[in-house]
Amino acid sequence: MLENANWQEARQLLLKYAAPVEIEYAPLEACGGRVLAFDLKAAEDVPSFDRSAYDGYALRAADIAQASREKPVTLKITETIPAGQVGRLPVTAGTAAHLMTGAAVPPGADCVINFERTDFTDQTVTLFGPLKPGDNIVRRGEDVTAGALLAPKGMVIDAGLAGTLAAQGIARVLVYRKPVIGLISTGSEVVEAENQPGPGQIRNANRASFAALLTGQGCRVDYLGLAGDEAADIAALIARGLESCDAVVLTGGVSVCDWDVTPAAMERCGVEILLRGVDMKPGMACAYGVKGNKLVLGLSGNPASSVTNFCACALPAVRRLAGCREAEPPMIDLALANGFQKKSPGTRFLRGAVDLSNGTVRLAVPKDQGNVVLSSAIGCNAFAIVPAGSGPLAAGEKLKGFII
Repeated sequence: MLENANWQEARQLLLKYAAPVEIEYAPLEACGGRVLAFDLKAAEDVPSFDRSAYDGYALRAADIAQASREKPVTLKITETIPAGQVGRLPVTAGTAAHLMTGAAVPPGADCVINFERTDFTDQTVTLFGPLKPGDNIVRRGEDVTAGALLAPKGMVIDAGLAGTLAAQGIARVLVYRKPVIGLISTGSEVVEAENQPGPGQIRNANRASFAALLTGQGCRVDYLGLAGDEAADIAALIARGLESCDAVVLTGGVSVCDWDVTPAAMERCGVEILLRGVDMKPGMACAYGVKGNKLVLGLSGNPASSVTNFCACALPAVRRLAGCREAEPPMIDLALANGFQKKSPGTRFLRGAVDLSNGTVRLAVPKDQGNVVLSSAIGCNAFAIVPAGSGPLAAGEKLKGFII
């Protein structure tokens, strides 16, 4: 068992025990945010035919090679081709076809001119300048060429990928099943949000915070319940989670006082403790373990501490469960939008909101970064990492960090 590992060691340790869940088919319209479970290769060209880029006229470039304002060229219109239909007649010398945006370019035509650049009647179109072959034609395969790799498995399906799947005729998509994460709250002082706290009690903010965080990462959350400070009660909930969930997240009871019994409860269920404590602030207290192929992630009961530790250390493992190809968020350079006045004897994580207002990536850091202060996390979507031994930081200080 590791003790007081650094956050990178903790992250890599958990990733070793995380493997993607099973795959399933889902309707395309329900796949936004799901994770693709196969390499998407193009089965056909897109578009599958040469199309007009404009409402206008399809013609032969050779017929208007000498056209000018002084010597315009008039062509005979042979037919009109709406979008979704194909022409009946080839374009020959001295003729043109009237066609709509997206319509198939008829045989014989090698360019298109938009109608705004012409004079026209029902029977003729007059042009006042030359075009080159290929002008204003969307060529077959210009978007996608058959056989091309369009997206590797493990990509999150966004609007572009969803549209590309549709263009390939895929209406049911092979995706990773949403991981089910069991969520347990502990602490005899905790009551659920809908209840009125008694003297010395607090509402269960961790349940809501982690439900929102995990749902936003493509997981399903199964709230297993609220236990007090008895190892047997906590162990019973862990056992339920190990039976029905892909991983279990607990908050509370992972420090070192007499009432912190979550690690003991984990061991009662046969969970092997992998790590106790991470050298970071906030979020040092934790107990991470595994049983079989299922992670059990014990976090601090302090809201800001638990979320910070989870995002730094455990979130990549959860993303790997979900099948994400890039489980670890990329490290980026962040400049502090405002200063931070405290010293950092150890590695510190500053939560904040990414600010792009001046054209650079800055992090707006709430003043209060305390372990129990949750309200300052509103709107925060990134962390900056302050190296151990740092003093107070001025606005503009550049740090490494990541977006969640």
